[in-house]
Amino acid sequence: MDRASAGYDEDFYAWTQTQAAELRRAGAERTNAPIDWANVAEEIEILGRSQKSEIDSRLSVLLVHLLKWLCCPDLRERCERGWRLTIREQRKKLLRDIKDSPSLRPYVAEVFDDVYEDARLKAAAEADVPNSHIPVEPPFTLDQALDPAYPAALFPPDWRA
Repeated sequence: MDRASAGYDEDFYAWTQTQAAELRRAGAERTNAPIDWANVAEEIEILGRSQKSEIDSRLSVLLVHLLKWLCCPDLRERCERGWRLTIREQRKKLLRDIKDSPSLRPYVAEVFDDVYEDARLKAAAEADVPNSHIPVEPPFTLDQALDPAYPAALFPPDWRA
């Protein structure tokens, strides 16, 4: 199979989903083949789902740290450098994951509110503040969360990478 024409290098997640469907189709047509088509297809789908799980995890860490910065000014002096490094790293990796698998960009937007809800509670617990201290509605958009210049006070020009 030609990896490039199958989209392997352009969008791994989309490739996993297409290949799983093709393996199932081929398996249905070749019942005497010695390959466990259904389980091979399932394993390929699991690879794709693991990318979604990684995105959920990275987005959660990013949002938790953004929320602590925005909502817990008392902790800033002590935690600023660590938060800055974590936010930058999670953004970089999320954007790389989306670049490697562009079909996952809508997924990030789709799960943003759910991930925010969990991140809100985690940020409150980590900062040791009441849940009500962190806004129920996101104080930033997904685009802002992914923007290397946001929030400007945390990311002066020399930290934007």
